[in-house]
Amino acid sequence: MKILELSDELYLVDLPHNREGFRKFISSWVFRSDGNAFVVDVGTTTSVKKLIEALEYLKVRRIEYILLTHIHIDHAGGVGEFLKYHPEAKVVVHPSGVKHLINPEKLWKGTLKVLGDLALIYGEIKPVPEDNIYSGDLEFQGSEIEIIETPGHAPHHQSYVFDKYLFAGEAIGVHQYLKIKDYYVRPATPPKFIYDIAVSSIRTLENLGNLTVCYGHFGYEENCNKMAENYRNQLDLWVDVVREVACQKDYSDEKSILEIVRSELFSSDPVFAKYGYLEEDIKKREDYFIDNTLRGILGYVKETFCPD
Repeated sequence: MKILELSDELYLVDLPHNREGFRKFISSWVFRSDGNAFVVDVGTTTSVKKLIEALEYLKVRRIEYILLTHIHIDHAGGVGEFLKYHPEAKVVVHPSGVKHLINPEKLWKGTLKVLGDLALIYGEIKPVPEDNIYSGDLEFQGSEIEIIETPGHAPHHQSYVFDKYLFAGEAIGVHQYLKIKDYYVRPATPPKFIYDIAVSSIRTLENLGNLTVCYGHFGYEENCNKMAENYRNQLDLWVDVVREVACQKDYSDEKSILEIVRSELFSSDPVFAKYGYLEEDIKKREDYFIDNTLRGILGYVKETFCPD
């Protein structure tokens, strides 16, 4: 069990999985006050016990809210299992995600199709009782929790602001600490990616002021407005590079396009180029998700700039 303490009240819980490189990736944020807490994302069914152990270690007795940034399995797949331990928790999710939590059969089948054996490692998604779904004003220890709709990574993605913290899920990318006391960031744009929607969400987060951004994957950085601006610039660069390659007739097959784009981005994106400093197992994990990100951008580019 690994817990990163940001303050006396806020903690990041690492939820590793039994697959190479799947550490410092899936995580949960816990904001605690006097034995009560809210949790941002709970991870997967197979990692719930690790989260429960962390909550016990932190002496959390009651969970007021489970705040879900989106319903992808690595963020929300474990909610049904988690509620067996904390049935008092109220689940907050975008309205379009509610039906998939209550009856996850379609979500689970879609996840299996996309992730294959990785979905099995994460564990089957279990139903959430309808009575646990909450819609209304959010308040914790007398202060408001603000919901900000941030579609882009997913159409049902939302972020949360509480105190001086922004819980951004994947709205402004995937973040990773490096041993050189620096960080790596890349876009999180799985298919179907719609550029204008994603950029609108990023600009919303740019205007929030000097909050600490708490990433769904993984860690935190100060100055959320600057991190959001940098991410928007990075995303623009990735779209431009994919467009330059994909719209050339010489590069028509996906594999060739992805290989060339990665090479170009390592040269042109200094933040992404810090991939070279990642630990070897984490590189292997990132290889899988980088290709998924690029497929999302490639689909957008082909549809918008160079349709067949």
